[in-house]
Amino acid sequence: MSDLENFREETRYWLAQNCPPGARGVGQIPFGSRSIELEPDTALWLTRMADKGWTVPTWPKQYGGAELDRDQYTILIDELKRIEARTPLTGRGVNYIGPTILELGTDDQKQRWLPQIARGDGGWAMGYSEPGAGSDLASLATKAEKAGDNYIVNGRKSWTSDATHCDYIFVLVRTSPDKPKHEGISLVLVDMSQQGVQVEPIRLISGVSPFCETTFDNAIVPVNDVVGGVDRGWTAGKRLLQFERSTHAGINISGSQGGRTEESKIPQTVKSYVGMSAGRLADSALRDRLVRHDMNSHAQRVTQRRAIEESQARAPGFTSSAVKLTNALNIQEGDELVMAAMGSRGMAWSESQTATEDEIKTTQSFLYNKSLTIAGGTKEVQLNIIAKRVLGLPD
Repeated sequence: MSDLENFREETRYWLAQNCPPGARGVGQIPFGSRSIELEPDTALWLTRMADKGWTVPTWPKQYGGAELDRDQYTILIDELKRIEARTPLTGRGVNYIGPTILELGTDDQKQRWLPQIARGDGGWAMGYSEPGAGSDLASLATKAEKAGDNYIVNGRKSWTSDATHCDYIFVLVRTSPDKPKHEGISLVLVDMSQQGVQVEPIRLISGVSPFCETTFDNAIVPVNDVVGGVDRGWTAGKRLLQFERSTHAGINISGSQGGRTEESKIPQTVKSYVGMSAGRLADSALRDRLVRHDMNSHAQRVTQRRAIEESQARAPGFTSSAVKLTNALNIQEGDELVMAAMGSRGMAWSESQTATEDEIKTTQSFLYNKSLTIAGGTKEVQLNIIAKRVLGLPD
């Protein structure tokens, strides 16, 4: 038996013995927040996987990982999916800032932050966009002024997802306003428990508020919590965005990755509203759309798998933009398919005699998923990256 076959057998046995029933199937997935109470089986699963090093399986052991290689990582994900085990830990800690610190941080930063992130001790928010600096991120105005052993941060960040439940936030700030705009930026780590950080939810058309606005009013950042070097935040910030886009694309092998992939409910939902005729979907136009969507979904999964298998680094490169964008567009097309099948029932906003709770949730999901081509880099930004960095087209 080969080493990989042995690893698969050992992994399968360990998961069978240690994954609690309440951590299988759809359910709660931690992202490190100290303010969100975990269900007993979810908490137990997180503890066991963190002790095993499998919340961040490819990280070095000294920082809480298991040092799995690419093939071992692929086997771990296969075995997690086989028993429908949930991801033990997700979020911007293990998937965004953790990998960035691992690659660009100082030895001190790695020792202080990475084991904590691997344990799921603290949720992370992302402070990039501002009211006047969205896609043109280099125009950011939030500033950090040095004062002894600290930086004093003042400014405002928009679309800081989940910030109401986060404990820390990584922020792009301007440390040298006299330099060209790309050269005077730094990436800093901020403790959100201090009085100088205030968070307000931003209400969306879907009725929920995962996005927030975060204000910094003389917030304090120690000088040793600048990642990648002072005034080198543009480089560090762009690298972090690659980790983010890889995660959105489902091809991040740096931190944790979902073990469970839900089967699409779209075909059954469409059938329930449109009906069947002679063993086929009655509406020929919807039938054609459904077939094309299923083909695209399959191609997407195959592409994700190939990107993971071909990746030589801890995060894929610019191709992650292509996978991220096509994934978002395919999800949105699936939503459009369901809404077309539901007809007027897809317009309900509150429970009534004609609308069920599931139908309302479907409508809310349809609206929320419109953000997928904005979050993690807009559709237009991704297309520019694909054109320049993947296809090599001229400016």
